[in-house]
Amino acid sequence: MVKNPRGRGYPIDVPKPDLSTPSVRARLEDITARLSADDPITQRLPNAIAIYCVGGAVRDALLGHPSSDRDYVVVGASIEAMVQAGFQPVGADFPVFLHPITHDEYALARTERKSGKGYKGFTFNADPSVRLEDDLQRRDLTINAIAISRQGELIDPTRGMEDLRMGILRHIGPAFTEDPVRVLRLARFAARWPDFDIAPETQLLCKTIVNQGEVTALVAERVWQEVAKGLMETSPTRLLDVLEGCGAWAELHPRTQPVHADTRHALDQAAKSNAPLDVRYALLMDNRGGQTQPLELLKAPKSCIDLAQQVLARRSGLTAVVTAMTHGHTDHATPVFDWLMACDVSRRIERFALLLTVYELQGVLAPELVQRLMELAHWASSPQANHIVAMAAQDALQKNGADGSTIATITRDARLGFFKTHPAFGPHPI
Repeated sequence: MVKNPRGRGYPIDVPKPDLSTPSVRARLEDITARLSADDPITQRLPNAIAIYCVGGAVRDALLGHPSSDRDYVVVGASIEAMVQAGFQPVGADFPVFLHPITHDEYALARTERKSGKGYKGFTFNADPSVRLEDDLQRRDLTINAIAISRQGELIDPTRGMEDLRMGILRHIGPAFTEDPVRVLRLARFAARWPDFDIAPETQLLCKTIVNQGEVTALVAERVWQEVAKGLMETSPTRLLDVLEGCGAWAELHPRTQPVHADTRHALDQAAKSNAPLDVRYALLMDNRGGQTQPLELLKAPKSCIDLAQQVLARRSGLTAVVTAMTHGHTDHATPVFDWLMACDVSRRIERFALLLTVYELQGVLAPELVQRLMELAHWASSPQANHIVAMAAQDALQKNGADGSTIATITRDARLGFFKTHPAFGPHPI
């Protein structure tokens, strides 16, 4: 049965996802089985305490999708009761706990009140008297405010099931404006489900959050966490559409640039080819067709920034490489070799492969040329090449006692000589 409490103007018989679908039914049954399973930790809690699975796991089950989320709300418990049962507190003063065996997250039912700027500016009430419905009302979107009991009862006070059926991302109430992270989360969910519409009133509240300066209060690490997830979704350009549409993108950094249509196309192609995060970040930062984004815009990990820097730094030599490989020079191996060495293929072949992926997605390199460059990179950094270089260096030291600069020249020439023996050289137009 679906419980939809009266008092908010919602009809009891709201449209809902088809619970008879085998995939939906199986996933819901899996959740209730987990809730009902013999658990030495939850069994230590008093009998009056109720545990519900909430949020993403229920939402995804109703959509018939797999989910890695396993979040639970505990109603009627105190912090002391949770600790005594063996749950591990996440923070000293925050009513969220980890199960010591499964490491799933269990949170006391709570209400929240805005008390300061940013996503940390909240005070909360996690008294045992807080109801499940009260906890669900504090959440961001209706589709994330559905709970299920161990008996299989679905609790849906905000009509989230109706919005799932209709494909709508809708905020729950005016408290949506109190947490600026919700703008980023909304954009991420829009990127995950590009066919879902954002309710017009929710779009207006996003603009309100931006106009109130709340987005600028977010710490860079939190922004990156949501943007990174959004970039890895089905339609990363939808993430950008939402953030640009409400003005949040422009607020993230004083030098933020609009994302060009060429970059949007490349990002969508990256998603279709399941490209890794490093590639998608590099595409976004390079912003081909527009102005380069400041690399300090997002608190990205070193691997992402490193690839983005390579994309910018190596483009200047790319024209000579393409010309050499497509039209042929008297010695067209040399510019190709020099560019490969600048890309550090002998040590960073995996990064080089990602670099080529970026250029291919941008339309700078044809797939055939990417394949040939990858083959040449492996040739230049092969064990045979490294052996010849080592022998040349050893010979130079034994004969001349050469200094570092001389040895560098000798080893480069030795590697280049080996490189030229690859059968690809000679005019081979693509």
